[in-house]
Amino acid sequence: MDAPVDNAALDHDEDWILLTDPDVSGLELQRVVAALRSPRLSAGSRVEDFEAEFASLHGRAYGVATASGTLGMWLALRALGIGPGDEVVACSYGWHQTAHAILLAGATPDFAEIDYWSGCISPSAAAERIKPATKALIGNNCNGHPAAWKALRELAARRGIALIEDSTEAIGSRYLGQPVGSFGDLSVFDFSQPGALCCGEGGMVLTDDPQLATELRYLRAHRLADRNSVSIGSRVPLQAGMSDLTAALGLAQLERLDEILARRKHVESFYRNEMQSFEGIKPPYLGPDVDEVHWMLYVVHLGARFSASSRSQIIDDLETDLIEAAPFSALLHQQFAYQSLGEAHNCKRGCLKNTERIGDRSLALPFHGQMGGDEVKFLVKTLKDACTNVGAGAAIYL
Repeated sequence: MDAPVDNAALDHDEDWILLTDPDVSGLELQRVVAALRSPRLSAGSRVEDFEAEFASLHGRAYGVATASGTLGMWLALRALGIGPGDEVVACSYGWHQTAHAILLAGATPDFAEIDYWSGCISPSAAAERIKPATKALIGNNCNGHPAAWKALRELAARRGIALIEDSTEAIGSRYLGQPVGSFGDLSVFDFSQPGALCCGEGGMVLTDDPQLATELRYLRAHRLADRNSVSIGSRVPLQAGMSDLTAALGLAQLERLDEILARRKHVESFYRNEMQSFEGIKPPYLGPDVDEVHWMLYVVHLGARFSASSRSQIIDDLETDLIEAAPFSALLHQQFAYQSLGEAHNCKRGCLKNTERIGDRSLALPFHGQMGGDEVKFLVKTLKDACTNVGAGAAIYL
């Protein structure tokens, strides 16, 4: 197997420790060049091959490739017939682009509290948010940690609503012996950075329902074969398909996925060893029935003495030493687009105490397969110094 391409040297000052750096080898370059030399860059066979292989990896019957995870979530909602007047239970914490699809579909998000330890939506809190207008529940595999899918599946079945699995932050993690992406009526993945399987952009929706798969493809884009159809205007589709170039990259990444995940696990072990230098450090959480977690980013939770503003100071201190870090999540219920929904939908500061407690203090650190042990050691030492300066010696907690 070809060695990974040194992306940092190509695209960034090589002295920086980057937050993310895609694991790209000669195989990806070879496959993309072959696609460029082919007569079909759009609507070609590579997209169909990627859909079939990705669905098979997750034990699902159908895969529908999309231009992004957000568009994938929009397609999932619309395929379920969800639109104006409907509500969807989701969480405010995590990768926010996907939940934006609720508003884009014309529906109303209703935010439920998260589990404090996993960051995933709490089944009991979700149950409290389900009302007559609720048509679906979106569960999130937060930063790669699987949600409590057994309880969420039972809740959705009991209340007669659809269950959508947001796996945009997770690939490779396993719960009750099954990979994430195999639990929802529809499951949505995203292939942009900082995901382990990175195509630059792109997404995938998985399902076992043939009718949903047909509707997803209809809403995604018109096919060439539909040009003379009189029925194509019954529901207006998007131009939300994936290019053959993206699919070629995805197929190569999929072929190397075990290697990519193993390299990231090795970097995780560097972090685990170095993080022991923090007093009171706790190991990364692994919830009940969770077999394996593949983190999207390496996230630490600052202690109670820290705040969102002191986290910003720490990020600035790290940047001084050429270390790229960032807040893990911009909480949705505090963003302007959602404020008009008010307290009735938990869109007011103070409504979601666990979400705000974690969201204000979660810090995403560099995490990718190209990192070495010396880099992680330097990073953790610098982080420890920054935390001591800002928090007067307060411990941080994973």
